[in-house]
Formats: sequence, C-alpha cells, structure tokens
Amino acid sequence: MSDLSPTGPVDRSAEIGRLMALLDAFAERLAVADLRDQVRSLIPVFHELRSLGCGLLPGSASSAKERIIAYLRRYPMTLIDGDELLVISGIGEWARRVRELRVQHGWWIYTGVTLRELADENPEAAADLSERLGVPISRIRPDHYLLVRTEQDRDAAHRWNLLNGIRKQPMGVKAKILAYLRANVGTPVTLEELRYLAGDRSEWARRVRELRTEDGWPIFTRMQGRPDLPVGSYVLDEDKQAPEHDRQIPDDVRVEVLERDGFACRQCGWTREQLRSEDPRKFLELHHLEHHKDGGANTADNLVTLCNVHHDQVHAGRLVAPGPVTA
Repeated sequence: MSDLSPTGPVDRSAEIGRLMALLDAFAERLAVADLRDQVRSLIPVFHELRSLGCGLLPGSASSAKERIIAYLRRYPMTLIDGDELLVISGIGEWARRVRELRVQHGWWIYTGVTLRELADENPEAAADLSERLGVPISRIRPDHYLLVRTEQDRDAAHRWNLLNGIRKQPMGVKAKILAYLRANVGTPVTLEELRYLAGDRSEWARRVRELRTEDGWPIFTRMQGRPDLPVGSYVLDEDKQAPEHDRQIPDDVRVEVLERDGFACRQCGWTREQLRSEDPRKFLELHHLEHHKDGGANTADNLVTLCNVHHDQVHAGRLVAPGPVTA
C-alpha cells in the first residue's frame, strides 16, 4: 500500500466547473424532459462527482483500496463515516475493500458495531475509548470506522486463515475464542477477529470476560494490566490457567494493585519492558499474602504483584513473598 503524504493544494476549478455545467443542464431538463431523460442526465454528474472525490487525495493512489487506507491513515483514532469512504474510494463496493484491508492486508480497522459491543460489555473500556476518541460512546454508529494502528500487521493474513479453521469447528463461542487465543499466546489479537469467531454475534465480549474472570486465563487488555497494548486488543500472556482462588479477583482490584506496585514484581522489580525471549519471566501475577483458603480476602492490601517465576517459587515454598505494602 502506498504511504501517501500531502503535496500541497491542487487546483480543482476545472472539475468543479464541469460539475456545475452538468448540474445546470440537469436543472433545465427538469421542466421539459421525461423521467428517463432526467435520470440519464444525472449519470455524467455521478461520474464527475466520483472523479472529484477520487482526486482529493494527492499522490499515487491508483485504486480504491489504496485511497481508503491512505485516508484512514491520515486520521487514525478518529471515527470515520462510511459515506466519507464512499466519496474517497469512488466505488459502490467500498465496504468490501475495507474488509479486504482488514483481513488480507492486516490493517486494524474496527467497525462501529464492534466498538459498541465492546462498550456494552466493558464499561472501563468504554470510558477509555470515549476519552481517547473525544466523543461519547452513544455517538458511535454502526457505519463508523476506526483505524487504531497506523502500522500494517504483517501476520494478520496467517491469523485469518487460522480463524477460519477454528470458526468452522463444532464448538461453542467461548471454546473457539480460547482455542484462537491459545494459538496466539503473547500476540495481541483484535476485536474484529474475536467477533468473527463468534459468528458476528455480540456475545464475544462477554465470553472473553468469562474466560478471564471465571476460568482464570491470563487475558489482558490495556485497561486490565497491559497499558502497552493497542486500543481494542486482547492478549493471552501464557497458556496457563490461574489457580482457582486467583480467579475471583475483581478487575478494579487487580488494576489497583498493579498500579500501586508500579506494574513491577515486588520481589525483583521486573516489568514487561524487560521482556526477553531468553528470560523465563513473562508476565505479572497477583499473590495473596494471606492465602485465600485461610480466609484471605481479594482486597488490595492482601495482594502483591509478582512475576510468574517468583510467584511459582512462593507457592512451591522456596521463597517468602514480600510483606504488605505500607504507606
């Protein structure tokens, strides 16, 4: 895809003049011509308008697909109306081109439908999204489009082939989502991918939440422990369920503890910025100071942040967890 950049204003006076002349000719036919003549007189108007819209982007965008992604990249993290893409693409099948950009070419383009479904299920994500977009969630329409990353995801086409295979399997939505996340451990996946797995049904967001909060899978978003993640993405940090007693920690408590501990292991100070392939430390977990089976509560003052290595060592009795956090 071309990376189009502005090259200065372009004189469109000739195209505008032709368009005005065509509209004047159409106005003259309204009083004397029959319906078919009126319709036929509008055809060159449509062609001229399409040509004018296609020419708004300076550069070398020769196809509708190139013009669409160039326009979206000009306005990332901005709600774009579908009609805008109709104008800039110059074709009636622009929605299909958007899907091709997302599926075949790896551009993180979200639809308004998916964004609303995320917001309905996750109030924290809704508040974050509203703040970043500068508009209330109620103003997001189904025909809105949002580009959340200006970089192309080169692995997306491979993931969509995997998606199709899992989507066709005779499993429930939650099982499909888990299978896909386990096939992409450590790699962020998009809202649109998970929605596609759910057969474009709105339950995908609820099933992801259940996998995290009820089933104990370490699935994170930027609002739930991974502020480094792109907006609207999920990642399974490790192919390992949390112990049953750690599954009922509320999300707001989890985030409170992580923020209090600076998103770092209290034992060694490890953070995700230090992630290395050769280092066994891969993610952060919360540890109960007073064990849950002994009556320990899922409260911030009874929880500390540990990396996965030191968390395992504490549970194996080879290490004593750091003491309570003091003011």
